[in-house]
Amino acid sequence: MSNPRLLVVRNDAEDDARRLGDWLVEAGADLHVVNADAGDALPADLTGYDGVVVLGGAQAAHGEPASPWFPALKALLREAVHERVATLGVCLGGQLLADALGGRVEPAANGPEIGAFLVAKRDVADTDPLFAMLPFTPDVYQWHVDEITVLPPGAVLLASSPRVPHQAFRIGPKAWGIQFHIECDQAMLASWAAGDDGSLERAGLDAATVLARCAAVETDVEEVWRPFAARFVAVAAGRGAGPGVPLPVVEA
Repeated sequence: MSNPRLLVVRNDAEDDARRLGDWLVEAGADLHVVNADAGDALPADLTGYDGVVVLGGAQAAHGEPASPWFPALKALLREAVHERVATLGVCLGGQLLADALGGRVEPAANGPEIGAFLVAKRDVADTDPLFAMLPFTPDVYQWHVDEITVLPPGAVLLASSPRVPHQAFRIGPKAWGIQFHIECDQAMLASWAAGDDGSLERAGLDAATVLARCAAVETDVEEVWRPFAARFVAVAAGRGAGPGVPLPVVEA
């Protein structure tokens, strides 16, 4: 059996696949990285791909397209859901997935969420092929100013937190969106802090404290999300059938 081929879409030069990319390759995936922010063209459709990973970025997923490739990317995400192509949207990627399938993304009601946090699995996550084996409250990195306020019709909420209720969801049997980051190494986080646009100040945080707390959970993040990445590759390869849930009905 050939290795599953994953389309990886980079939306921002400051947020590449980094450790997540390493884990996907380690699990047997072949990555086709499209640096959309640098002018790389998105494929017309998902023919030849077994999975899609959409990364984060500083852009907004709501309102007028913040980047010229967003309409085409959202069309690919709708195709992925309807064709049952394994899909993972990370932070902005998860927001784009939600928006493309009929959800809503807005400025975060409680302001920027930045640093090392815990999220809590919902009970329904115990039957999910990616989330079932996660601990109840896994460590994650957060760095966002928007949030998903309404999930797409038919979406299943998989993880939550008191500050941001929609932390992870599944839409259809094989498409997942996560509000948090799992791809970051400490150098990436440090670059975000160095280029911060005032979000740290608005959140009442200082960069040194945030980075120290992120570094303290780096091993825990890897322990949880490295196997998660491997399970995603298994689903993309057809070795992990998605749960038998109906596909949503969404206008193209």
